[in-house]
Amino acid sequence: MISLDLFPAPNPATPTDMKQSRLFKLAAAFLFCYALIITLSPAARSHTWAVTYRWQHWIGFVAWVAGFSWLHRQVQRRLPEHDPYLLPIGALLTGWGAMEIWRLSDNFGLRQTIWLLICIGVVGLGLRIGSVFQILRRYKYLWLIGGLLLTALTFFFGTYPGGVGPHLWLGCCGVYLQPSEPLKLLLIVYLTAYLADHLAPEFNLLQLVTPTLLLTGVALSLLIGQRDLGTAILFIVLYATILYLASGRRRILLTSLGIAVIASIAGYLLFDVVRLRVDAWLNPWIDPSGRAYQIVQSLLAVAAGGIFGSGPGMGSPGLVPVAHSDFIFASISEEMGLVGSLAMIALYGLFTVRGMVTALRAPEIYQRYLAAGITTYIAAQSILIIGGNLRLFPLTGVTLPFVSYGGSSLLTAFIALLLLLQISNPQEREPTPLTNPRPYLLISGGLLAGLVMLGVLNSWWSVWRSSDLLTRSDNPRRSIADRYVPRGSLLDRNSQPLNVTTGESGSFERVSNYPELSSTLGYTHPIYGQAGLEASLDPYLRGERGNPASWIWWNELLTQQPPPGLDVRLSLDLDFQRKADELLGSHSGAVVLLNAKSGEILAMASHPTFDANTLAENWDEWIDDPNAPFVNRATQGLYSPGGVLGPFLLTALSERGALPFFSPNWVTYDATCVSSAEEAKTWAGSVQIGCQKAIASLGSYLGSDLLLDLYKNLGFYTAPDVSLPTNVESAPAQISDVKSAAVGKSDVSVTPLQMALAAASLTADGARPSARLSLAVNTPRQGWVILPTSQNPVQIYPAETVHQITASLAVDNQPLWQTIGSAQTGEGKPLTWLIGGTLTEWTGTPLAIAVLLEEDNPTLAQTIGQGVLSTVLQP
Repeated sequence: MISLDLFPAPNPATPTDMKQSRLFKLAAAFLFCYALIITLSPAARSHTWAVTYRWQHWIGFVAWVAGFSWLHRQVQRRLPEHDPYLLPIGALLTGWGAMEIWRLSDNFGLRQTIWLLICIGVVGLGLRIGSVFQILRRYKYLWLIGGLLLTALTFFFGTYPGGVGPHLWLGCCGVYLQPSEPLKLLLIVYLTAYLADHLAPEFNLLQLVTPTLLLTGVALSLLIGQRDLGTAILFIVLYATILYLASGRRRILLTSLGIAVIASIAGYLLFDVVRLRVDAWLNPWIDPSGRAYQIVQSLLAVAAGGIFGSGPGMGSPGLVPVAHSDFIFASISEEMGLVGSLAMIALYGLFTVRGMVTALRAPEIYQRYLAAGITTYIAAQSILIIGGNLRLFPLTGVTLPFVSYGGSSLLTAFIALLLLLQISNPQEREPTPLTNPRPYLLISGGLLAGLVMLGVLNSWWSVWRSSDLLTRSDNPRRSIADRYVPRGSLLDRNSQPLNVTTGESGSFERVSNYPELSSTLGYTHPIYGQAGLEASLDPYLRGERGNPASWIWWNELLTQQPPPGLDVRLSLDLDFQRKADELLGSHSGAVVLLNAKSGEILAMASHPTFDANTLAENWDEWIDDPNAPFVNRATQGLYSPGGVLGPFLLTALSERGALPFFSPNWVTYDATCVSSAEEAKTWAGSVQIGCQKAIASLGSYLGSDLLLDLYKNLGFYTAPDVSLPTNVESAPAQISDVKSAAVGKSDVSVTPLQMALAAASLTADGARPSARLSLAVNTPRQGWVILPTSQNPVQIYPAETVHQITASLAVDNQPLWQTIGSAQTGEGKPLTWLIGGTLTEWTGTPLAIAVLLEEDNPTLAQTIGQGVLSTVLQP
C-alpha cells in the first residue's frame, strides 16, 4: 500500500527544526552575498559604475529560496526528527553550484534552475510516500533491470546535448536524461536489498558474490561499451563497498582494487579515450594545448584562485572547457580560492559523516546498507571528479553531486538525499543491533582520507605551485587582466610615448606608436604572448612592481587584478632612432648608437623588423620569413667581426709600446681592404679601412693569451644587461690560430651591441661602459626612480693611448673617428662593419656607434654611420 497524506497537521518546532532553520539562513545569506557580488562584478572589473550589471542569476536565487523554504517546511512536518545537517548541506551545495552555473552561462543557469525546482518537487512528493523503502526493496530487480534497459537504449537512440560527443543521453525536444546517473542509485538499491534479504548468518564468499555479480556485470558491460569509464569505476567502488559492509571481509576490498587496476590497464590498452586521459594525467605539460588542455587549464584556474580567490564574477573560469559541469570545482576554486574550495570539500566531508551516522543509527539492515551505499556514492563520486580537476586521478567525466550542471545528476542526488533524510528520521520499530561497526568506520575513514588528500592537493596547486603556473605562457588570464587595467607606457628619453595603452576598461589594447622599434620594444598580445622590453619590464608595466605592496595586495584582493601599470622611461631618443631607421632603410642589418660614457643606448635599429600592431594579420608570414623579422639583430645576431677589430688590437699594442714596424707589403695585395690599398700607408690607415693582413699581423704580435684577455675585456663573451634576449659566444679555453682570431674568423663572434660597447671604450677614455636601455620607472610615491644596472664599466686602455689612436683614425673635417671592415658569415655571405665615435675634442655627449650590414657595402655603412652621428652633432 502507498500512503499519501497531502495535508498533514503542522508539528510544533523541534530543536532539529530550529537547527536546520538556522543553517538554511546561513546558506541563504552566503548565496545572497554571492549573487550580489556577481551583480556588481562588472563594475569592479571595469573600475567604473557605468557598466551593464548582471541580474539574471537572481532568478535562480529566488527560485532556490522559495523552493527550499517550501521543502524545509515539508521536511519539518513529515520527518520531525531527521538529521538537521543533510538538507542544508545539499541545499547549500546546490545553490552554490547554481550560482556558479548562472555566472558562467545564463542559458545553463536557467535550465539548472528548472531542474532544481523539479527535484524539489520530487523530494516533496517522495516525503508523502510512506512505504518508499518497501517499494524499493520489493521491486529491486525491476528497478535495476529498468535502469539497464534505459542505459541499453542509448546504443540505439543515444544523443549528446552539446551536439558532438559521447551518446550517453536519451532525449527529445530539449529535455535529456542520462540513464547512467540513476543507474548508480538503482544499483545501490538492488545490492542492499538483495544482501539484506538473502545474506545468511553463515555464508561463504562465493555465495555472497555470485548472485549479485551477474546484473552488476551487465551494468559494467553497458558502461564500458559506452566508454563511460568514470561511471564504471564508480560502480566497482560501490559494489565493493556494499559487499564489504555486508560481509565485513577486507579481501573484497583488496580483490576489487586489483580488479580496478586490471580494468584500468585493459582500458588503457583497448580504448583511445582512456589512453589519452591517462597520458594527459601522467604528464600534462608535454602537450598542454592538445590532449592535456583540459587538465592544464583546470590547474591554471585553481592556481589563479590563490588563497582568497578572484571573487564571484571576477575570474575567468570559462577558459576551462566544460566549466559548468566536469570542471565546476576548478571554476569555484578560481573565484573562491583555497578558502572556498576547502569549504566545499569540508561540506562533502560533513555530508559523509552525517550519512554514515545515519547508516549506523538505521533501524534495520536494509536501510543501514542503503544509507551507507548512498553516502559512499556521493562521497566517492565527489572525490573522483575533484581529484580529476586537481590531477589526483585521470579525468573520469562524472559530475560533482549537487553542484555540476545536469538534470539527471541533480535529480539522482536529490532522490539519494530524500532516502537519507527518511532513514535518518527515527522510526517506531526497534532498531536491529549493529554487531560489527568496524566496516562502516573503515569506509568512512577511507572516504574522509580521500577528501583530506584533495584539500592538501588543492593547497599545493593554489598556493605552493601558484606562481609557477600563473607565469606560464599558456595562461591567458594575464592577457584578460590587461583588457581591464591600463598598462604602463614605454617612453623615450624625452618622454615621447613609444608603446601605449588605448581604449576603455574592458577593451584596452596595446599600441606601438613607432612600429619600427618592435624588435626592441616587443609586444604583449593575448594570443602570441610577450617579447622584448614588454616582456622583461612586464612587472613594472603591469603594476606588480613599483607600487606599494599594500596597494598591490588590496587590488588583488578586491578585483584579482594588479593596480594600473607604471610608465618606464628608456634611454632611446626617438629622433636619433628615426634617422637610423631611415638610413638603414630596406637593407638587412643593425645600427646601435650609444652614449659612450654612460652606456645609454640612444638608438637601436634592426632591419627587417615587424609591426607589433599587426601581429594577428601577419604572424604566420613573419614566422616563416627567411629574413627573420622577429630576430633583433642588434642583440641576437652573432656575426664575425672581420677587419673591424683592428683599432682594438692597435690600441693594445700601442699601450705596451710593442707596435711592430709597418710594412706596406702587408696591404699591397690585400683584397679585404674596403678601399684602395694605397691609402693604407700606416698602421692607422690600414686599420681604418679594415686591411685584414695587417690586422692579422697585429694579432700575431699581441699573442694568444693577450688577445683572449683583450676580447674578454671588450665584452665579446659577456651578454650586455639590457633586459632583452641576447646571444653571446662562449669564451674558448685558448686561441689556437691567432691571426685568424685577430680578424674575427675564429674564436669570436659578436653582436652589434657588443661591438658598439667595445667601440665606446675608444671614445670614453678607454673604459667600456655598462649598457643601459631602461632608465627609470614612474612610481606613485617617489616619482621617477632610477633603475639599477648589474654591470660596471671596465677600464681596458689608458686614456692617453686611446686619444692617440682615435686621433689617427679621425674622419676629415669632423670630430669623429671610424673604422670600416668586411667579414663573412659561416655560409660565405658578405658582411660590412663600421664602428666609430666622437673624438676627445668634441665637448658634447661622447658617442659610439656600430653599423652592421648583411651585404658588401662599405659606402652605405659609412653613410649610415656618419649620417646618424651628424644628427647628434648638429648644434
